[in-house]
Amino acid sequence: MGFLLSKSMDANLKKQQEFMLHNSRLQMERQMEMQNQMRERQMAMQVAWSREFLKYFGTFFLVASTGLTLGAMKRKTPAMLAPIFPLSFILAYQMDNAYGTLIHRMRVLGHLGVLTQSHHIPLFSHKGSLTSIFAGRPRASWRQNASVWAFLMGLQPSTA
Repeated sequence: MGFLLSKSMDANLKKQQEFMLHNSRLQMERQMEMQNQMRERQMAMQVAWSREFLKYFGTFFLVASTGLTLGAMKRKTPAMLAPIFPLSFILAYQMDNAYGTLIHRMRVLGHLGVLTQSHHIPLFSHKGSLTSIFAGRPRASWRQNASVWAFLMGLQPSTA
């Protein structure tokens, strides 16, 4: 009788472990998907911020270049046009960041950097997936996991 009860308990325990593993994998996949969505939202916010900044900087550049040009013509000193040169580079960068392909080029260059110079950045050599996370993780038995949880909860693990 005890053998049959023990056998059914073992089967139930095995089913419970499989169910917990399935649930943890689902949760991990959902978390990874949520992280990707948050990353996309952050990129969208960065693009929106740069477009908004471009409006203000473009207005400043227009007013400053008009004022400097009029001042240079009135005083007949072309040196007053000198600040327009560096400001135009900043404006071009902001335009490329807001409406151009700067972010895509940075992604491509970053990816190429990871591929060609992986010895400088070994942590980011590949995109993590659920199977790669579980493959790199050592397999622990149920008893080891239970003793870790017992330790974390401040309980004495059973020694059966």
